[in-house]
Amino acid sequence: MSRLEGVFLALCAVLAAFGSAAAQDDVLTVVSWGGAYEESQRIAYFDPFTRATGVPVAVERYNGGLDGLRAELADGSTGWDVIDMVDADARAACREGLLAPLDPSIFVAAPDGTPAREDFIDGAFLPCAVVQLVFSTVIAYDERAFPGEKPGTVADLFDLERFPGKRALRKEPVALLEWALMAYGVPRAQIYDLLSTRRGMDLAFRKLDEIRDHIVWWEEGEEPAELLKSGKVAMASGYNGRFFEARAVEGAPVSIVWDGQLLDYDVWAIPRGADQPDLAEDFIRFATLPDRMAEQARHIPYGPARRSAMTRIGLHPVTMAPMREQLPTASHRLDTAIWQDSEWYARTEALRHRLFREWLEEGTGSGAAD
Repeated sequence: MSRLEGVFLALCAVLAAFGSAAAQDDVLTVVSWGGAYEESQRIAYFDPFTRATGVPVAVERYNGGLDGLRAELADGSTGWDVIDMVDADARAACREGLLAPLDPSIFVAAPDGTPAREDFIDGAFLPCAVVQLVFSTVIAYDERAFPGEKPGTVADLFDLERFPGKRALRKEPVALLEWALMAYGVPRAQIYDLLSTRRGMDLAFRKLDEIRDHIVWWEEGEEPAELLKSGKVAMASGYNGRFFEARAVEGAPVSIVWDGQLLDYDVWAIPRGADQPDLAEDFIRFATLPDRMAEQARHIPYGPARRSAMTRIGLHPVTMAPMREQLPTASHRLDTAIWQDSEWYARTEALRHRLFREWLEEGTGSGAAD
């Protein structure tokens, strides 16, 4: 038996002992994002956790942001036990008192004995959350729409003359502002400094004006790939894992433009007031075991947040593709990537959404304020 298997079985024994009492009545409710991503979680986390503990896992869907969490906690109670969030939302939610503190000491050491604090990537432990994976928001296109020259840069998203057609974009101020400035030629290192000024916001919304009449807005993660597959749009923003699923598993003619990919962290957190905090911690501890994280990455190309998990990622079960090469953090994909500034996102959450709503409603351009 390997050390990894020993750690895993030891933890399962602990969880099984707990679960033998808890499973009689309890169900763990996890809030997640649906589609191929949720399916990868079911295979790697939900079903194995139930087998180990006897506790069923129920999944509720959401599309990110804090409005859903605020509404869930409005009366001071919640039926949610664990929530899967992006880094910036978790930081903002923690400051707003929407999440419970999370003790870093609950996490299991790596199979070689490396303490969890050294095995997780730097900065993984937040006051109310733990980073679990790295994903990317990217631009993709329908190959049928461009039989000749193919889009290859962020600027091509805004070039309706060379690359005509509808654009499916997420109806949130995420990635759009960065891409707008990048399309002007703003260096990646200066994007967040410029977006921290009124001039930067004005420039970004002015660039979005150029494609305003060609935008199809999406709100759920599976929509952009579906819109591309149906031919309703020519280009789309979306999550790299969803586009991988569309092309590699479903055989859809969808290609990713890696230029300007926006890298971000996904975290596990516990809503404040959750009535099963111990069970929620058990699940998070289980879901961050290196072999569980590596198993998820076999099914969808999101990079695990533990170094010991990265070394264990194998082949995709259907395509047999080496999944480490498919990750957005693969070295050949980092040259033009943008690492999302989660602190900037958390700090500007209210401002960004207000300006974006004004831009949507007014249709007159920048709508920016100080």
